[in-house]
Amino acid sequence: MTSQAIGRAPNGAGPVDKLKRGITGPLLFAFILGDVLGAGIYALMGVLSAQVGGALWAPLLVALLLALLTAGSYAELVTKYPRAGGAAVFAERAFRRPLVSFLVGFSMLAAGVTSAAGLSLAFSGDYLATLVEAPAIPAAIVFLALVAALNARGIRESMNSNVVMTVIELSGLLIVIIAGAVMVGRGRADIARVVEFPAGSAPAMAILGGAIIAYYSFVGFETSANVVEEIRNPSRIYPMALFASLVAAGAIYVLVGLASGAALAPQDLSRSSGPLLEVVSASGLGVPAWAFSAIALVAVANGALLTMIMSSRLAFGMAEHGLLPRQVGLVLPQRRTPWVAILATTVVAMLLTLTGDLSTLAETVVLLLLFVFISTNVAVLVLRRDTVDHAHFRVWKIVPVLGVASCVVLLTQQSARVWLFGAILLATGAVLFLATRMASRRLARQASTGVS
Repeated sequence: MTSQAIGRAPNGAGPVDKLKRGITGPLLFAFILGDVLGAGIYALMGVLSAQVGGALWAPLLVALLLALLTAGSYAELVTKYPRAGGAAVFAERAFRRPLVSFLVGFSMLAAGVTSAAGLSLAFSGDYLATLVEAPAIPAAIVFLALVAALNARGIRESMNSNVVMTVIELSGLLIVIIAGAVMVGRGRADIARVVEFPAGSAPAMAILGGAIIAYYSFVGFETSANVVEEIRNPSRIYPMALFASLVAAGAIYVLVGLASGAALAPQDLSRSSGPLLEVVSASGLGVPAWAFSAIALVAVANGALLTMIMSSRLAFGMAEHGLLPRQVGLVLPQRRTPWVAILATTVVAMLLTLTGDLSTLAETVVLLLLFVFISTNVAVLVLRRDTVDHAHFRVWKIVPVLGVASCVVLLTQQSARVWLFGAILLATGAVLFLATRMASRRLARQASTGVS
């Protein structure tokens, strides 16, 4: 993979900038790392142990390698089109089909809402129970309502506050790694468990099935495309920060997987909705359960809040571009926040929590994002003929090809239930697209008739 110079635009930034380019390499690294780390790994280690037993590190490593393939495609397209708005815009530029670009954007939107539903269930599980007893689904719905209220009030996230949140999330994962190391050192852990799979399972298939769940822990890197206009010298900084943050997250996840697999038996992990808390409690480190639970809740809540902010703004933007009903674009007069978009995305997330199944929701998020990632990997190949007048990163041609292949392989491992969830969400998107197009044409005809 190389950074190829095409033209002589200053700093590789392309045309004259409208936004201040204040994001440096370290800040971008922290931003992406904070987006990737945290919520998924805190919530899903128990679900993953049911799939692969004590070999938790293996699907995490495979998921990292698969994520790096698609990250290569994002690195090329983001630096090639530094004013682009993400996967939907890449699809529009590459395929010139409004329905395709809409479904790519809607898949991102649906994935965000589904992810928030899953995170709300993780929030209301054993981590919350350490502090206060509450029924899981009602607590998840109340949590989403509080997130919506904060969202409607107006949330301004700065890069510096993201660094603070990342440090909090990272501290919890380091505690887990230390807890596992202490148990190994004291002879209280079973190291042999980290290469043991469930009885009767084929290791390769178990790892591949687990990689679908583990992949959820790596998603989030794609949102960094939205801040490219504020990055200094994106052609140089963006690829380095993107790959470095993913590798750092992967290394931490693998260590957490090794620590968890050695510390506790798979059945102990799989029974808990707060599996990392179980590891810390079993270690005897003296970390209060409430303190670690608070760290985990911060990680999960921050992930849910950022996801819902992003989802509601994406819905608002799609309404502004005529891709969703224009009512979704209504804003509060004083706060200037998109209240209809916030309300709509929150209600959908609340309905999804009624499934009560974190595993299905996580796999549905991955399913939807796999369609987005296939589109992005194909777009790289289609747009290779398009040249720009500034320096940009250029990925090896085999990488997007492997990226598409990896996404297809992961799609084949999804269950019928997950496919049904995904199909319902995408069908809803198609209906919304057609309804919006019909309404737009009707308004255009009325306006034309009024003029004449």
